[in-house]
Amino acid sequence: MQKTVLITGGAGFIGSALVRYYLNSTAHSVVNVDKLTYAANSENLPREPDLSRYHFYQQDISDSVAMLSIIKQHRPDVVFNLAAESHVDRSIANYKAFVESNVLGTLNLLDVCQQYLQTSNPLDFKFIQVSTDEVYGDILQGEFAESDAFNPSSPYSASKAAADHFINAWVRTYDFPAIVTHCSNNFGAGQHAEKLIPKIINRALQGEPIPIYGDGQQVRDWLYVDDHVLALNLVWKRGVIGSRYNIGGSNELSNIDLTHKICHILDERCAKLGIERQVKHFADLVTFVSDRPGHDIRYAVNCNKIKNELGWRPFFSFDSALASTVGWYVSKIK
Repeated sequence: MQKTVLITGGAGFIGSALVRYYLNSTAHSVVNVDKLTYAANSENLPREPDLSRYHFYQQDISDSVAMLSIIKQHRPDVVFNLAAESHVDRSIANYKAFVESNVLGTLNLLDVCQQYLQTSNPLDFKFIQVSTDEVYGDILQGEFAESDAFNPSSPYSASKAAADHFINAWVRTYDFPAIVTHCSNNFGAGQHAEKLIPKIINRALQGEPIPIYGDGQQVRDWLYVDDHVLALNLVWKRGVIGSRYNIGGSNELSNIDLTHKICHILDERCAKLGIERQVKHFADLVTFVSDRPGHDIRYAVNCNKIKNELGWRPFFSFDSALASTVGWYVSKIK
């Protein structure tokens, strides 16, 4: 049955992957709402979309009048909220923008959706809040479960945790049909250049120093964006209202090990394609810099709940997905 999917932040990295999935793999209609800030990338959006199924609005989710009009016009069956400031370094330099977008923007969207529910009474409506594993803080051993308390370390993760708390409060106080997901670090083609994997690749290909915070021993779990999209779809279709679901790739690597793995792939790709480079081995460009304030040592989430209850498993292997991602960036310089 054809549904209408509204995605906020749909021009961002994860949001645009979700837009493409619903347009290319389903018969659903997609409403994409994005403010088109620095984090948006119009190249990730559909080039020739079916305009009968795709509607784009350049809009801030904090605009109540505009958002209510869009929602009432299209009557979505689900709202995926991915509109957010997400760069940790930027949150340290300017936390107010993160509070305005991630907290106040989410609150406004909740209010608008609640008005929609009260006046239109759609069947089986769900609100999916796409959050981060960073809300839990760091953990030296073991994994965070959905029942664990939040302990955010950066202004970014604090703003996401605050939004998640409001979601939970709306569920309990107003019986609002929402679900929260917590994903680990995403990667894939077309990600913003400030993120770690694109930064490593781009710096290497340009022959510039590859900056690594501290000693590079910070550990992250990497989730391929297409696997994340499949998980979000299952959360919508099978997820339980009021639940939280961790979504991770079970691919833990230290930042320095990830960097060396990427550099090795680049060495092989550039040699095979005859691409000139300024160093024999890209790993020689690694430069250790002062650590980021409040830098978390390790993130790890337990994903048994989404696997056991919803039947999700990562479909793509990490090595093949990483090689594909590196190859995409290499193709841009040919």
